[in-house]
Amino acid sequence: MKRTTIRPENVHQAALLRLLRDGGHSRAELGDVVDLSRSKLNVELDRLIELGLAEPDGLAASRGGRRSGRVRLARNIRFAGIDIGATSIDVAVTDGELKVLGHLSEPCDIKEGPAFVLDRAVELLGKLSRDGLFTELSGAGIGVPGPVSFAEGVPVVPPIMPGWDRYPVRETVGQALGCPAVVDNDVNIMALGELHAGLARHVGDFLLVKIGTGIGCGIVVDGKIYRGVSGSAGDIGHIRVDDLGPVCSCGNSGCLEAYFGGAALAREAVVVARSGGSPYLAERLAVAGTLTAEDVAAAAAQGDAGAIGLIRDGGRRVGQVLASLVSFFNPGLVIIAGGVAKLGHLLLAEIRSVVYRRSLPLATGNLPIVLSELSDTAGVIGATRLISDHVYSAN
Repeated sequence: MKRTTIRPENVHQAALLRLLRDGGHSRAELGDVVDLSRSKLNVELDRLIELGLAEPDGLAASRGGRRSGRVRLARNIRFAGIDIGATSIDVAVTDGELKVLGHLSEPCDIKEGPAFVLDRAVELLGKLSRDGLFTELSGAGIGVPGPVSFAEGVPVVPPIMPGWDRYPVRETVGQALGCPAVVDNDVNIMALGELHAGLARHVGDFLLVKIGTGIGCGIVVDGKIYRGVSGSAGDIGHIRVDDLGPVCSCGNSGCLEAYFGGAALAREAVVVARSGGSPYLAERLAVAGTLTAEDVAAAAAQGDAGAIGLIRDGGRRVGQVLASLVSFFNPGLVIIAGGVAKLGHLLLAEIRSVVYRRSLPLATGNLPIVLSELSDTAGVIGATRLISDHVYSAN
């Protein structure tokens, strides 16, 4: 894969590229939202066209006088998004406006280690390249399921990622693909995906709670990810909900994740099945030897009381933590996402019930709590949003 460099020359060009990322605009429309004179705007747009970053796109509808020329991002710009989960890899290629052109996914255990997992991600992108979706990449965004030092581009002591501590993910992927790369926590890139193409498109301040193998929270403030001083903001899975609770993967006891992460739900499902509390799960366990969150969802859909109890108990604990966050942060929206969130409206109803009952009325009076509608693409779209923010900058 060849290296390509697409970078604006100044902050004005960078701002124009980010505006164009959301779709083609006429020069007149761009002039309405940027603080540039008409002549300076045209100079910068013409320079972006000369650099191969933008291209003319016909004429706009008349606004009462001479029709203005439209401009769009160059059609050959390509970004790669890599969303690495605890048990799967998703990759996608988008154009410069972040429209998904191709998307591949495969099961993969994060415990196989960084060299193996990243090699598989690069190989999946290679398949998309061989399918003719790209020959060059302008950048790659990567999400991983653990704490990340954003400035360094490395995971830091990630509880469910043995062998990944301080592994040079950004450098490894950037060299393999021949393009700039950035890496962040997978919850943060999912939040960016919702901000760009999901339910949060018009919401500046919101929370995205991912419930999967782990539990985390993406925090968006004024349209930007809030990472905290060192990058660990939003790690709500390790908030303690019971001093006497089960031991968590982080080494502490009673964390939210130890009660309702994917592994915890599977563990509790086995307990319920073996105790006679769920005929459906007992039958599934006898056949498969293991149970998953999907089995719990299927059992609940059949009206299985044991499975319904597991979902309600987990939703109650998530709601307790989220109620405190809502009172503290006062978001305009809460999105529930991740593999375990596919338990659906039964889980959502329990979370809503607890949050609306326990949070301050002023914080919940107009607060939607909803399930993500982006399914498995939130992460890869968010990863490309992240790298496009980097590439469409003058730094």
